[in-house]
Amino acid sequence: MGNNNFSSLVTRGALNNPNKEVITFKQQRMTYRELQERVSALAQGLLDLGVKKGDVVAILLFNHTEYFEIIFAANRIGAIFLPLNFRLAADEIAYIADNADAKAIFSEDSFHETLDSIRGNVQQLQHYITLSANESSGWTRYEQLIETNRGADVQDAHVELDDLHRLMYTSGTTSRPKGVMITYGNLYWKNIGHIWEFNITPDDKTLISGPLYHVGALDLTATGTLYRGGSIVIVNKFNTLEVLETIQREKPTNIWLAPAMVNMILQEPTTDQYQLDSIRYIIAGGERMPEPLIQKIQQLFKNAWFCDAYGLTETVSGDTFMPSSMTIEKLGSVGRPCLHLDLKIVDEQGHEVSPGEVGEIVLRGPKISKGYWKNPEATGKTFKDGWFFTGDMGRLDADGFLFIVDRKKDMIISGGENIASLEVERVLYELPTVLEASVIGVPNDRWGEVPKAFVVVKPGATLTAEEIQEHCMSRLAKFKVPKEVEFIDKLPRNPSGKVLKRLLRE
Repeated sequence: MGNNNFSSLVTRGALNNPNKEVITFKQQRMTYRELQERVSALAQGLLDLGVKKGDVVAILLFNHTEYFEIIFAANRIGAIFLPLNFRLAADEIAYIADNADAKAIFSEDSFHETLDSIRGNVQQLQHYITLSANESSGWTRYEQLIETNRGADVQDAHVELDDLHRLMYTSGTTSRPKGVMITYGNLYWKNIGHIWEFNITPDDKTLISGPLYHVGALDLTATGTLYRGGSIVIVNKFNTLEVLETIQREKPTNIWLAPAMVNMILQEPTTDQYQLDSIRYIIAGGERMPEPLIQKIQQLFKNAWFCDAYGLTETVSGDTFMPSSMTIEKLGSVGRPCLHLDLKIVDEQGHEVSPGEVGEIVLRGPKISKGYWKNPEATGKTFKDGWFFTGDMGRLDADGFLFIVDRKKDMIISGGENIASLEVERVLYELPTVLEASVIGVPNDRWGEVPKAFVVVKPGATLTAEEIQEHCMSRLAKFKVPKEVEFIDKLPRNPSGKVLKRLLRE
């Protein structure tokens, strides 16, 4: 097989269609030729810094054109890119960067203070590169790397399908996030499946409104659109009116929206005043949506297929999709598996169950990650006999449609973000007055779910909810901080000592 490098699509685009606009961001419009020149210059800049094939390059940015330049430049030299969630606290970023062995990091003004605070804690992180135009001590200016290397012609590094394309850290259900290893082969087969599913063509244009550290924004459907020779339009941060204005102005054909984003668009009173007819499909995020809301979306986006979906970081997203003709008939389902993906439901012994029976969702196919970075124990528990055990509970009906029944009970999904309850509990137990603590997700009108902490205080000690939240704010991203705290006498447990979170949910 020829060169599998993701950056080769930029090289190809510059040769075959150099004047086509491939990225739009605010007032900036970039052609394939311009993108190719800047990617080569940045790739040479990375080589000059000593970054080489197999090294990890981290990205801590809001959405920018430069995000894709960094992805392509890193891949061009055979390096691995690592998108970082900009909502994380400094300690969390330091842990991930250290665990991933990141050698360089790209960022911007908003995160200088955070990253400066972890210098020295991540020994191998040698290069801090900023999009800022201002000189900052200890930082290399991004445009300086570009300008210094204008005219460079860096060829796409040869990579195999099994080589790492990127690392993406997911909370999972552990107290520390795990690095999902995504290969070029995983990306390739994901793209093939999605291109076939949505009939993506070079005329398609993806609007990216979610954060690019998330597989939803990056891979549903941007990487597939780019792979097919289409173009992308980038919004810096999700804002309902900006998204609506951008759709009307740029006429994108597709978009991924987390459930919270869908809700914000539906709640905006002026939505029906915008021209939204260019959108031909919307991919949403696997939460059951009532029929009246689906009908409202279809009224607002008259030409759009509202496609509910199910997917995970470990699969590069988008594992099942709901056919447009079955949206109402199969209400509550997230559809059937995509091309080149096997799905079955198994019991606790790993045996496949009959249609209608609830069990664990397991997946098999070439788009699935080969495991977790430097974590053979977690890899062995999750990837078994060629199958990926998702930990999510579901059922298949007689027609092969998947219904999500439950997910790992320790997982909270808030505004599209995964929060591991064990991660929050680990921080709560740092407080010397906490005897026991357990965290669950509780319903929230805006975010879907938010964390709630149940706390048992040590005898004779005093502790307030405000003190707990203040401590968590210093150790965790804001969205992970418990929005509610309830003090109880003891946690409910089964005979083996396991906390019964279902009783806390009741």
